[in-house]
Amino acid sequence: MADKDTHQAVDTIADDKTKKVKLNKKSFQSLLGIYKFIVPYRWQFTIGIVSLVFSSLTLLTFPLASGELIDVASGNTSWIGESIDMIALTLLGIFLIQSIFSFIRVYFFAQVNEKSMADIRLTLYSKLMSLPMTFYDQHRTGEIISRITSDVSLLQNTFSTTLAEFLRQFATLFIGIIVISLMAPKLTAFMLATFPVLVILSILFGRKIRELSKNTQDQLADTNVIVEETLQAIQAVKSFTSELFEIKKYNSALTSVVSIALKAAVYRGLFISFVIFVLFGGIVAVIWYGASLVEQGDITIGELISFILYTTLIGGSIAGLGDLYGQIQKAVGASERVLDILNQQEELDPTQYYKAKPDPVIQGSIAFKNVAFSYPTRNDVQVLTDISFQINKGEKIALVGHSGAGKSTITQLLLRYYDVDQGKIMVDGQNISAYDLLEFRKHIGIVPQEVILFGGSIKENIMYGRPGASLEEVRLAAQKANAHDFIEGFPEGYHTKVGERGVKLSGGQRQRVAIARAILKNPEILILDEATSSLDAESEHLVQQALDRLMENRTTIIIAHRLATIKKVDRIYVLKGGEIVEQGTHEQLNTLQGDYSNLVKLQLQED
Repeated sequence: MADKDTHQAVDTIADDKTKKVKLNKKSFQSLLGIYKFIVPYRWQFTIGIVSLVFSSLTLLTFPLASGELIDVASGNTSWIGESIDMIALTLLGIFLIQSIFSFIRVYFFAQVNEKSMADIRLTLYSKLMSLPMTFYDQHRTGEIISRITSDVSLLQNTFSTTLAEFLRQFATLFIGIIVISLMAPKLTAFMLATFPVLVILSILFGRKIRELSKNTQDQLADTNVIVEETLQAIQAVKSFTSELFEIKKYNSALTSVVSIALKAAVYRGLFISFVIFVLFGGIVAVIWYGASLVEQGDITIGELISFILYTTLIGGSIAGLGDLYGQIQKAVGASERVLDILNQQEELDPTQYYKAKPDPVIQGSIAFKNVAFSYPTRNDVQVLTDISFQINKGEKIALVGHSGAGKSTITQLLLRYYDVDQGKIMVDGQNISAYDLLEFRKHIGIVPQEVILFGGSIKENIMYGRPGASLEEVRLAAQKANAHDFIEGFPEGYHTKVGERGVKLSGGQRQRVAIARAILKNPEILILDEATSSLDAESEHLVQQALDRLMENRTTIIIAHRLATIKKVDRIYVLKGGEIVEQGTHEQLNTLQGDYSNLVKLQLQED
């Protein structure tokens, strides 16, 4: 059910991403929303901008000085100097000054870019850690990873090179037009007459190129999702011998990427060819008209050379601005997607973890009172209906029922992964919504059916229960979990790497590491999601011994599929269709000849 909703949500997101992002007031506000990360480095950014301006200005003096050099060589006077040697030295000085300013620009922009992008990644990751489960129900892992990798990388390229280059080209265009207008008004008017055609066609080409480039980026993100999901489920792929199927699926996705990218390349090639033709054709026309003005005595040969050089710089700026505009437009789309995550409503602030706060004293009594719930992604399906039960401090209860009855949902509500639609959940007589979420969850431990371990060492995985614990405390927890012996059997002991998701350990070993982690956490409330299922007899015996130690003096909720493991609990609740249909001890329920006794008979037949 949840997986289906996830696919629907992702399809919706994919549709949204293929929509063209226009550069308007709203989209620029999205880009400016990213600029808040640059504020801490505003002085470095200011120095970079100033260096950019001076670098552009010194470059624009080159055509002027070159023209003066030609005039002096022709016997005319110059305001720079009377000799070509002096003017040549001036040109070298111009390039030296520009190189210095260029270095300063690159260096300070790199500082701003690297530090601000690191801040964005950290903020984005911190935000992802603080978002509720409903967010993850609606987004694929690969799509989320794409936001923190591809989109941030796109922003990084924009802030490091694209934006600076855009400003430089714009400054070259603006200042260059002013200079040539003062130098040769008639020739400038003739040259500017060709601008409207170039600009209009550039806009049309640029619009199509941007659309195709964005489609390519979105298709590439979809291929990343395929890789992510396949690698995460590599055992399933191999067990079903689906290697060729996955390769074909990935090849099909890549073919779409290549097709769109090549179509975009055709438009880019046509655009570049058009620009080259118009640019050099314009230069020929300018030279022709300028030569006639020289012949009439309106301008000098040096001024014509300067004008041609300025025209080349201006034409290059116009050609570059179209492509840079498209890159900035893609950055706006990336900034919108990043800000979409940053603007999500968070369930907690992880930074509060490190601030001194009064730790709530939790004894462990739990009460569900008329609780009703539907998952946000499928609010048309009622998962729980009017659930009420009481667990006293230190009691051990079990939840049983067929798949989909609502057993796991009850524990997820207790952990506040979701909020109830109706009713309330009380812990020690207080509504759980009144507790600080971080502090509340510190008092709940869980041993899941499918243990997820991180790719570090065994020690690091156990310490996840209480970061900062000593190695001796870790060993003590492992001993209580019947894990110490097999850990010491490894050559590297507690420093043994478990591999991605713990693949280097057996199922029973992973379970015992998870139990050790829960023991180290030392919670008042414990949730066991059938921690002994799918284990061989020896592993089950060792795990059950560890669980018995873990459950001592703790309020425990057991989600049970193997009913033989819950005969000694204080109370059993039988769920069916989101309701509690039976409750009592194993002996009481077994004599009722109801749903529980039927489940027992079914398991006996299976055994």
